[in-house]
Amino acid sequence: MENKKTERKDKTKNSVKDFDFTRDVAINIDHMDLWYTQFHAIKDVSLEIKKGEITAFIGPSGCGKSTVLKSLNRMNDLVPGCRITGKIEIGGQDIYAPGVNLPMLRKNVGMVFQKPNPFPKSVYDNIAYAPRIFGIRDKKTLDGIVESSLRKAAMWDELKDRLNKSALGLSGGQQQRLCIARALAADPAILLMDEPTSALDPISTGKIEELCDELKKSVTIVIVTHNMQQAARISDKTAFFLLGEVIEYGETQQIFSAPVKAETERYISGRFG
Repeated sequence: MENKKTERKDKTKNSVKDFDFTRDVAINIDHMDLWYTQFHAIKDVSLEIKKGEITAFIGPSGCGKSTVLKSLNRMNDLVPGCRITGKIEIGGQDIYAPGVNLPMLRKNVGMVFQKPNPFPKSVYDNIAYAPRIFGIRDKKTLDGIVESSLRKAAMWDELKDRLNKSALGLSGGQQQRLCIARALAADPAILLMDEPTSALDPISTGKIEELCDELKKSVTIVIVTHNMQQAARISDKTAFFLLGEVIEYGETQQIFSAPVKAETERYISGRFG
């Protein structure tokens, strides 16, 4: 029997094939294990994430949610001693196979972090950064991308008169939505969000939740959150992680109203975690 846990080597040559984001399954994680040197952090995780849905990763601190999330655009490549086995397919392509084009992977799989991290540049230059990296120099084209990205992030009316002002002068909530707009400027098919509202006030949190609901019409979203009410409000599917394993994965309504596993029920009800 073929061993599914074949270790992947990190080689970044030209892409062996194009990503196909027309398919129904946007992300397929198949028997993934991850080690940090000798520490076995992620244990036999398998998840199938559908296109056009919001999937929430929940669980106590240190359970592996963010580690799996960062593996979806190979951010863990930068961690010394990190080793991954199994298979992660995005757009039909095994992203840890030899020949994967990492810049194109990260263009198609955007990332928004817990703490807003705008560049020390103008609002305009923050949004135009990724298009410029990928060779777009025409001012009219860049103007259109900046406006479109800010509109998608529901920020155009707020910032259209402040495009040349420093992004560092924005409020925390505005900075986080700007970071979402910056990610959207690369026209990703998938957006990864690692606790994007944990440092924000309730009003800013509500705006980002409304934004996620709007964005899922065109972008598949995976969000790590400690806020179970948030997961229940905005996600279509929920995965409950514990000690590096996925304990339960299914429709959000089912996970929160009638979980199958006792560990899930205890976490949802606040009896541990």
